[in-house]
Amino acid sequence: MSDCEIGLIGLGTMGAALALNIADNGFDIAVWNRTTSVTETFKSEAGALSDKITPTTTLEELVAAIKPPRAIILMVPAGQPVDDQIAALRPLLGDDDLIIDAGNANFRDTNRRAIDAKGLPFLGIGVSGGEEGARFGPAIMGGGDRATWDRVSHILDAIAADFNGEPCAGFMGAEGAGHFVKAVHNGIEYADMQMIAEVYGILRDGMGKSAGEIAEIFASWNEGPLQSYLIEISGKVAASHDVATDGPLLDVIVDAAGQKGTGRWTAIEAQHLAAPIPVIEAAVVARNMSARRDERAKAEALFGTGPQPLGDGALSIETLEQALICGKVLCYTQGFGMIVAASKEFGWDLPLPEIAKVWRAGCIIRSSMLDDMSASLAENPDRDLMFAPFFADILSNTHGSLRNVVATAAMNGIPLPALGAGLAYFDTMRTARGTANMIQGQRDFFGLHGFVRLDDNSSDQHGPWANA
Repeated sequence: MSDCEIGLIGLGTMGAALALNIADNGFDIAVWNRTTSVTETFKSEAGALSDKITPTTTLEELVAAIKPPRAIILMVPAGQPVDDQIAALRPLLGDDDLIIDAGNANFRDTNRRAIDAKGLPFLGIGVSGGEEGARFGPAIMGGGDRATWDRVSHILDAIAADFNGEPCAGFMGAEGAGHFVKAVHNGIEYADMQMIAEVYGILRDGMGKSAGEIAEIFASWNEGPLQSYLIEISGKVAASHDVATDGPLLDVIVDAAGQKGTGRWTAIEAQHLAAPIPVIEAAVVARNMSARRDERAKAEALFGTGPQPLGDGALSIETLEQALICGKVLCYTQGFGMIVAASKEFGWDLPLPEIAKVWRAGCIIRSSMLDDMSASLAENPDRDLMFAPFFADILSNTHGSLRNVVATAAMNGIPLPALGAGLAYFDTMRTARGTANMIQGQRDFFGLHGFVRLDDNSSDQHGPWANA
């Protein structure tokens, strides 16, 4: 045996799609799944690619089927299953054989696994794009040892999405850097989806637009600055027809959003890093609140119907578009800011321009803005999109629309948690003297925590609170 260039464990939805992608790009691959029948079915349904796929029934057989030094991708559920799989696989491997965790791992688990590997080859890579991306070209974010990444980069580059001839695969840094960048990607994904949903709410509840009309609006926006995968599919979702009711499918979908926890990880880690990402945090909270349907119905009965129709001409479609552009820039500003904070905290020196390039195709948050973001981050020494001239101009030209939309929605009971959080972030960041001096006074009053004087910069000062 020993003819396959790479192996893969776990033939669930994502694992099967990734294995087919690898085979489709000309690489012989050995596969193993805990349930042998799944492996057999996968092989039988691979069609023309079946000649590139070697099914195996045991881990020993899998290892024997791969050319040394071996590389084996794990596509198993995050958490303990990954540790269990590594524990079962590692004794069968040589010192040069590589294990690649390509699942949705928490980056702190990847950090630990890199240490536990004790110098044996190990990579943690984030893969974004869902089943379609895994099958036809995802965005890939790698973490671990650079030389180890280079061993398999020819395969990862080949299976990744392509943007103008460049593969959307990149090495992010040591240990769990790849999975960390993937987590931030998912946080931005949560926020982008939430902001689109909020604008949908204004169009539906505030402006009385039908699902079909909303579909046309999103489709038109996808031809302009908001061009992105999420805007594109939002239009398609709104346009979809339900056979059972002979009406829009969107109108019969329960308004409770699911989540697998990756956005929550991002929000939690941001607190550890003291990185302000209020738009992402608001999106996570909004998903949690969406699940509380009974309580929301009870509150509506108690306090009165929520969203009210806007007055004629209160908002234009163009104003909504500009507000969403502004919110999107602020969201990405916060996401990249969190990556900068992690670079400092973990000593990773994460490559922001390269990250933006990797996200340009294949992943869920791919959009036309990311090419400009990559260029701006490369040119801007502060690595802050808010201060990059290109995006500073966008914010200057669109924040008035965001303010108008948030204020109008608030006056009509239409909730905009993410867009509102973006506006509050923008206003806070452009206020040179804020109000935290009151907080420091309070802290010193009840806990003698001290404060810094504004006039002479002297620190550890205390007020004469006993005389107040």
